[in-house]
Amino acid sequence: MISGITTTCFAASYAVAFLLELARLLLRHAARRVLTLGFATAGLVAQTLYLGYRAYVAPPAAPLSSAFDWFMLAAWALVIVYLYLTLFHPAVSYGIFILPLALALIGAAQFANPEPFPQSPAAQIWVTIHLTFWLLGAVAVIVGFVAGLMYLLQAWRLKHKLPPARGLRLPSLEWLERIGGRAIVLSVLMAGIGTLSGIVLNLILHRYQRDQLPWTDPIVWQSGCMFVWFLATALFNALYKPARQGRKVAYLTIANFVFLAIFLTLQLVASSQHNPRTRVTASTLSAWEKMGTGTSQIICF
Repeated sequence: MISGITTTCFAASYAVAFLLELARLLLRHAARRVLTLGFATAGLVAQTLYLGYRAYVAPPAAPLSSAFDWFMLAAWALVIVYLYLTLFHPAVSYGIFILPLALALIGAAQFANPEPFPQSPAAQIWVTIHLTFWLLGAVAVIVGFVAGLMYLLQAWRLKHKLPPARGLRLPSLEWLERIGGRAIVLSVLMAGIGTLSGIVLNLILHRYQRDQLPWTDPIVWQSGCMFVWFLATALFNALYKPARQGRKVAYLTIANFVFLAIFLTLQLVASSQHNPRTRVTASTLSAWEKMGTGTSQIICF
């Protein structure tokens, strides 16, 4: 039964696929590639069913709109990127870099709030837009980070005139540079839409729970700072021509990833009214009752 699928099911499949990717450093055999794709695909199918079931049972709350689901969807999207790249570029070792990040997101989800956002027709629409675009922005940052890391490794190898490592083939510097630049642009566009929709969402929620989502909340200004950082790196990359080439693009993508990692870590541990560990006040309960909902929360960005 679909309800019996747990995070362990697909996490284990991804872990096996990662180990098989590592095995390519020592073993080059067609069966290994088939097994790798098989385990990764099986994990993706299991995770898709898992998320689909959560979306199905979520009503009357907004489906797939909790912090837990956000991390899970980010991991799901990364695995799709991995399968796409592996199918069309089978000789390149993408899985060694992407699969550990997907597993890390699944691990982070275990510490996130699993409760979905409370129902409200207007809020339900805007929270979907808000989380979707922040999700796309985060995936763009992670893909850019992978491209930047691979660029630096490839550049180091070429600088020292070393032959390609056995089983560890990397794309050309030109291709990695192009992907890194596009990731920087996409991340700021997605984060910008996510930020604007978050402002609208917060205004809607203030209508019902005026003391629940203060603009001074740490998560609110931290997300604003992250968007400003993404915007600054995008402008630097666009206006400063040398930053569009070579290692500078790789450094920018890695810096974006570090900023994102810090932000996500703070979301899990910081004291915030968006944090699931925050005490729910009586006034908040009353506000939720007016909205016709229970006492669910979500980490809003």
